[in-house]
Amino acid sequence: MAKTVVGILASWRGVSSKRRNHFVWTMVPLYLLWCLWGERHSRAFEGVEYSVLNSKAKMQLRRCGWLNNPPLVCAHGGDSTNAFPNTMSAYQFALRSQVDCIEIDVSRSSDGVLFALHDRDLQRISGNSTSKVGHLRSKEIKELDVSHQSGNSKIPTIEDALMVHLDVKLISRSVQQVILDAKVEPPSYEKGLAKDILSAVEKMQCKNCIIWAKSDSLARDIIKLSSDAKVGYIVMVDPSTGARTNLLRMKGARVVGVYHPLIDERLVKILHGREKKVYAWTVDDADSMMRMLHERADAIVTSNPSLLQRTMQDTRTQCLEEGFSLTR
Repeated sequence: MAKTVVGILASWRGVSSKRRNHFVWTMVPLYLLWCLWGERHSRAFEGVEYSVLNSKAKMQLRRCGWLNNPPLVCAHGGDSTNAFPNTMSAYQFALRSQVDCIEIDVSRSSDGVLFALHDRDLQRISGNSTSKVGHLRSKEIKELDVSHQSGNSKIPTIEDALMVHLDVKLISRSVQQVILDAKVEPPSYEKGLAKDILSAVEKMQCKNCIIWAKSDSLARDIIKLSSDAKVGYIVMVDPSTGARTNLLRMKGARVVGVYHPLIDERLVKILHGREKKVYAWTVDDADSMMRMLHERADAIVTSNPSLLQRTMQDTRTQCLEEGFSLTR
């Protein structure tokens, strides 16, 4: 436009100075306005471009950021896709796939023996939908046949579960953590249960054991009995009210086991702000696993650890191919 103005002025040499001045005072402001418009819109386009790039970076960080601090892969009852849960076979499958963590259900027989067994699994074995571990003696539980469910037909005690075979402890090189999920049941309920569990943990020298339960009373009993014990509590949907149970309610607990649909960015931020780890349970489908990775859960408890490991590896490969940079 500047060249156009100069050209016009050159061609108007014979034009009176009055007309030339009028033209200049008309065109110069228009030229300045045009320059300002161009600069403003150029900045606007640059802003849009920056905003798009920034949005893409944020999306990549949300999808890939967990790679800098991967969650523990925690096998729920061992690898129960290849063996009956809470059996020696299930634990062995999980160890062979090098999981980071194993969760073991803990129930007490009527005569006080702790078994790695859940009422749900007992009912599958016995064919009786009302069976309760707490209603059976240890001898009766040991006589149950799970050979049709698992290659290793033994229902393990907690001591058995903390040992794969011989003197090889479950806390192997790959296993960073063992979660003991204590079940409070009739007839004894919490009575003496904290002491029994701590006794087993101390006997097996399980330094990496975390004990949690849906019963806050049991968790508090454990904290009172042992300052060294690692304790967690459960956040879930209260079946009587349909509301989420209180998020912050136990000072001495280091871990919070959260029912995975309840987990979001705000919940994780609150718990991390109180220096509590967030363990998501029980996450068995790929979409939910991906969401837990995005929300930065510290551990993901799953009955299908192989699927979680594949999901994490596939996502890792994709993120690195897209240029995501690891900070360590």
